[in-house]
Amino acid sequence: MVEFDDTFRQHLRELFVWRRDVRRFRSDPLPEGAITRLIETACLSPSVGLSQPWRFVTVDDAARRRAVIDDFRTCNADALNCYSGERAARYATLKLSGLEQAPGHLAVFADKASDIGHGLGRATMPETTEYSVVAAITAMWFAARAEGIGIGWVSILTPARIHAALDVPETWKFIAYLCIGYPEIECDQPELEQAKWEHRRSADEFTLRR
Repeated sequence: MVEFDDTFRQHLRELFVWRRDVRRFRSDPLPEGAITRLIETACLSPSVGLSQPWRFVTVDDAARRRAVIDDFRTCNADALNCYSGERAARYATLKLSGLEQAPGHLAVFADKASDIGHGLGRATMPETTEYSVVAAITAMWFAARAEGIGIGWVSILTPARIHAALDVPETWKFIAYLCIGYPEIECDQPELEQAKWEHRRSADEFTLRR
């Protein structure tokens, strides 16, 4: 049995603290095989019924990337219109994607039609398929940070347009579009907190005891 000592646990917590949702990337290319290695790590994640529903699409084609960027710009403008006053002004200053700078683009989907795992654990909570994919993304995020690589999750997108742009099966549910590359700066504070959009709250605020 592998044992992890206090030093390892402290380093692991520091990794959690220093993981960021990166929007500002350097232009340096990623090492050969870096994204493949991160995908392999993500596939070590737990999944409901060992269903392994994650599906990864590396996006290298310039035209497909441009379609994603165009959709982001449309969705971001629509999102801005949902706010007013000071909140709208603050939203307009936020940088919410690194799509045009990040050297790596990776779309992640959940295969809702896969028979891997034979449906175990999903009869009453079918949404655990998507939760399993999110767990894989989280594992990838930490693995990337351990290598000094940043990941930014872009959610201001239209799933149907991403499906069309990437030409993936209809049974795949869009979960995330990830920008991957080396961050311009490293920080232990979320960028949205630095921009005074929101702040981290204590665990007690989210914990009930029964």
